[in-house]
Amino acid sequence: MEQKKLPNGVLSIVLGIFGFLCCCTGILGAISSGIGLKLALKSEKLFKGAPEEYDNFSQIKTAKIINIIALALSVLMIIRWIYIIFNAGGLGQFIEEFKEAYGQAMEQYGEQ
Repeated sequence: MEQKKLPNGVLSIVLGIFGFLCCCTGILGAISSGIGLKLALKSEKLFKGAPEEYDNFSQIKTAKIINIIALALSVLMIIRWIYIIFNAGGLGQFIEEFKEAYGQAMEQYGEQ
């Protein structure tokens, strides 16, 4: 009997890599890696129901690992951003400080 491929293998890997690349933004990385992890877990459940029918389970395991790492890094970045904004005195104060630092950098390096 010919073995089939598990669904969403490549898609979950691509979402995991995208989540890993976007983990510095926090939210975008968490969303893409969360979706990728859900797809990988869904395929893993399908494999456990009938393991003799599928042949690309290693691809699903790889996707699961990539997505877990990307999700963990994204969550850490979300916590970091919350900490930075909280220590700046709130979102309004954070934006003001950012604008001031941006203006100083433009004055110093933008006039060359």
